Amino acid sequence: MAVIEMFTRQGFDLRRHDLSLLSNGDLGWIQIANFVVAGLLVVAGAVGIKRAIPSGRASTLGPWLLGIYGLGWIGAGLFVADPMNGFPPGTPNGFPTNASWHSWMHLASGSVGFLALIAACVVFARRFASTGRRGWMAYSTVTAILVLAAVVGISSGSQQPAVIIAFFIAGILSLVWISALSFRLISETRAPAA
Repeated sequence: MAVIEMFTRQGFDLRRHDLSLLSNGDLGWIQIANFVVAGLLVVAGAVGIKRAIPSGRASTLGPWLLGIYGLGWIGAGLFVADPMNGFPPGTPNGFPTNASWHSWMHLASGSVGFLALIAACVVFARRFASTGRRGWMAYSTVTAILVLAAVVGISSGSQQPAVIIAFFIAGILSLVWISALSFRLISETRAPAA
């Protein structure tokens, strides 16, 4: 849904505007709902992952970290970022001179969530390393590194198009990793005992 909004909302340009800015304006409720629903789905996924791995490495910390990541998405939806960089149309270019409390909460929610995701990737990489699943270990590690790089880039305050687009892609990569992880663990629990 966010991709549709990116191409249909007047004045939005991913090279200049963070996805969070779509939460502003008359249609902002759509992006707010996107964030909240995505967060609820991640939390539900974390519960499912906990059930799929009731014991062993990553069985407790991994799902908790993923749950925190989901809560970060929910917080990012409930606390709207301030308009900036000309979006929505009519907003002055650049950063707001005084950020609102809800914009700070949006930033804090997202930051805590993405840090929890990075930690979850590392926790699951260790689990896969201990079980000899080198491909999944590498996948989890690379996801952690790419997301960390994007978070550092966006946290620097850089408004370079490459940084903004990389952060958007990191969000997609994180959700793809969680989905793939969920399917992997489902297939493990359904596999017949040898």
